[in-house]
Amino acid sequence: MASTLLYEDLAGRLGAQIRRGLLRPGERLPSLRRLGRQERVSIATAVEAYLRLEREGLVEARERSGYFVRAQRVAVPAARLPRVQARAPQALRNPALLGVLDVLSREDLLPLHVTTPAPELLPGRAIAAATTHVLRRDPGVALAYGAPQGLPALREQIARRYLRCGVEVDPGEIVVTAGAMEAITLALRSVTRAGDVVLLETPTYYGILQAISALGLRAIEVPNRVGSGIDAAALRALLARHAVRAAVLVPNFNNPTGSLTGDDDKREIVAACGEHGVTVIEDDLYGELAYSGERPAPLRRYAGRTSVITCSSYSKTLAPGLRIGWALAGTHVDDLVRAKCFSSVATAGLPQRAITEYLVRHDFDRALRRLRRELATNAQRWRDAIRRGWPEGTRVSDPAGGTTLWLELAGGVDAQALFEAAVARGIGCLPGHLFSLRGDYRTHLRLGLGLAWSPPVEAALRELGRLAGRFARRRTPKEGHE
Repeated sequence: MASTLLYEDLAGRLGAQIRRGLLRPGERLPSLRRLGRQERVSIATAVEAYLRLEREGLVEARERSGYFVRAQRVAVPAARLPRVQARAPQALRNPALLGVLDVLSREDLLPLHVTTPAPELLPGRAIAAATTHVLRRDPGVALAYGAPQGLPALREQIARRYLRCGVEVDPGEIVVTAGAMEAITLALRSVTRAGDVVLLETPTYYGILQAISALGLRAIEVPNRVGSGIDAAALRALLARHAVRAAVLVPNFNNPTGSLTGDDDKREIVAACGEHGVTVIEDDLYGELAYSGERPAPLRRYAGRTSVITCSSYSKTLAPGLRIGWALAGTHVDDLVRAKCFSSVATAGLPQRAITEYLVRHDFDRALRRLRRELATNAQRWRDAIRRGWPEGTRVSDPAGGTTLWLELAGGVDAQALFEAAVARGIGCLPGHLFSLRGDYRTHLRLGLGLAWSPPVEAALRELGRLAGRFARRRTPKEGHE
């Protein structure tokens, strides 16, 4: 009985510190031995206290890392999506996408729209050290042209990483690219022709929409549900009605919604596409960014080498500017290498060698743990700022990974108007209509979680909320209830 009271008392005191904010989300707690020494209790008592806090959702255990304060869920209504009506395949009809690059290239904005992690959240010094070591060791090779398929040593490292999530990859099927978007574009060029129909999620990343348009493809959209990901049943129904050549899908922490598609739905998606002869081009860019540290499986895990081409990069986890991505091309490897030769000849050699040097000599997992922790904390802080400073009725996604938040604005506010007002005040954000073929989601907004939390970020979120409130008040009662 005394032992029970002892661990309950310890858990209660630690829990109170967490709830009062004395222990912050993402903060590492003392090891079991250290906690035992500090509190003068046995390790068994310390274990029971942490287990109780874990059951209460206040802490989380991370493999080989210890216990951490868990980011608490803020009571903000979940963002919703309008019901998507089935439509015939069509070309891109969203003129607003043409102006996206103008906003992204501006340097005078506080970039709440950016999803790439800030430099201080990435292992910049280690990457710099790896680059310097490569140049000193063999500058001639590092600065020379390489093979179109990519550096063999880097392809070996990529293949080894996929083994950790249950995917066996032959390094000979990997094509190294200049980022994930080049990998997706090369895959599309290899398996489609102009006029073919491609299945996409809605909403989806605007870069995918731009690639579809540039290649002269038509598209049909399947819903991505906030919180639960791709609608597998709807996907199967669409494939039964339309002749689809390829599907470009983002099952792990979709951009913009942050949704994670469940394993059962992933199996169903792969099965349905296989039955209809549809090649899946999987954007797995955010797969390593699960806040829990439990990396979700890519679609490739449930399919053979013939039906899924998995694309990703190190842009969100290590070094955005080095532009190192890849495609697990499977049986399409020769086609992708040929397309690579025609587009950019080969990916730059120095960045490939620098990334390889880093992966061999440094602790990638440690860097990932820190990044995931910071992103999880950001998601909590962003959501809390929205709860406190935005109009009542604002809805926001609650992602379990990735680098985006998806908002539904209160009172039917037009996100384009809010976006323009924000840019005029030096704040970047992106309106929801950029993430669909026809400009849907006009009352939605996407924010990025990549910036380190700071007073300017907090002030910008507060100003966005103030602007959203001002636009909501301008709407008449009749308009607000339409």
